[in-house]
Amino acid sequence: MLTGGRLDLRRRLDQVLRSRLVRQNIIVFVGGLVAGIGGFVYHAIAGRVLGPTVYSQVAFLIALYAVGMAPALILIVVLARYTATLAARGDAGVRTLMTRTSRLVAIPCLVLILVTTLLARPIATFEHLGSTIPILILGFSIALIWQVAIPRGILQGLQRFTALSLNLSLELVVRTVVVFGLLVANYAVSGAMAAVFLGLMFAFALGIFTLRDHLRGTGTRVRLRVMAGFSVTAAFGIIGVQILYNQDVILAVHYLPAHDGGIYGGLNKIGTILFFLTLSVSQVLFPRVVEAVAKEEHPGRILLYSAGLLTLLGAGALLVFGVLPGLVVGVLFGPSFHDAVPYVFAVGVIGLALSLNNLLVQFFMAVHDLVFLPILGLGVVAEGVAIFLFHANVGQVVGDVLITLLALLVLLAVRCYLLLPTLHASSLGEAEPKPALG
Repeated sequence: MLTGGRLDLRRRLDQVLRSRLVRQNIIVFVGGLVAGIGGFVYHAIAGRVLGPTVYSQVAFLIALYAVGMAPALILIVVLARYTATLAARGDAGVRTLMTRTSRLVAIPCLVLILVTTLLARPIATFEHLGSTIPILILGFSIALIWQVAIPRGILQGLQRFTALSLNLSLELVVRTVVVFGLLVANYAVSGAMAAVFLGLMFAFALGIFTLRDHLRGTGTRVRLRVMAGFSVTAAFGIIGVQILYNQDVILAVHYLPAHDGGIYGGLNKIGTILFFLTLSVSQVLFPRVVEAVAKEEHPGRILLYSAGLLTLLGAGALLVFGVLPGLVVGVLFGPSFHDAVPYVFAVGVIGLALSLNNLLVQFFMAVHDLVFLPILGLGVVAEGVAIFLFHANVGQVVGDVLITLLALLVLLAVRCYLLLPTLHASSLGEAEPKPALG
């Protein structure tokens, strides 16, 4: 027999599990977790098979690939927002949106491939690569991720989170399986990059397949120009957050002694574990907020629940960071990073603050608010100036970043509080799509 307290707890748990928001977050969280593990295993396999010297070439190429992904991240956000608006209005323009965007994005893809082909030899010489083939594969991979971003953005906007989660996770699974076979077959750096390309090919085909119901028949004509203004907002928002969790490492390595710079670099990676662990919450929040505003429903509750869920996930990681900091550092970086142990909990708080800031940035982008842009810019500048002024040791840099991100969180929260009562469907800023002619 269950007591009254246990019965009430079980009912509350059932209510939480039945929540659409919670289910969606679990689905995307699992997909992101599998993708993260796949990415780690990919690098572990490449490092072990190739050895440090050759693996450094793979690491360099993957770093370039990560930079090239930035336009894809912006495209995903832009398409997710517009698709969510179409879906909330009952519009059938997804097919046209996908085909027209693919043709438009194909132009910069072809330009990128041409530029990569022209620069392949100089880049290979600069990085002491024995062949230009890995560079060429890199160019094709970056062009392909721009195309993969299109079905992913549409899936996010349609809130097909199971399909999106599978797309994200299976790309890394395919990449990891393929890289092992190619490296064992002695394809070395070219094999490592070919695995990236083949994983993207699979993800693109899977994305098209999961949207096949929207690709049949004819759809409403969409106006891509209405997305132009939001594209600028999305670019500033996404790049601003990326600078927040990257510039501190660059400045710390510059100002601190070599050993301390390495310690801070490791601490930064520990903090970003928490950031990426909770990233699924903002991915689910974004289209849900667009849908709510388009339907004249108040998005404040979605934001509040999302912030609570993100904090709950982050608290679990913080508990581990606070209780077992030595184990965290030892498992990730080994005994040579022992000096990082006293700061593990603090950088965990930094990761949580960064996650909450990103959640609010995603909310502002969803409703196309522009006031948050100077606030985010102020936060980026303040972080850089603080490190410039106070960098005597690792602890000071950790303190600079922590104080800056907490202050930014307060400012963004105040902006959100003032903005929420003013939100209406007209806030989305898109005109109704025009019907197709003929």
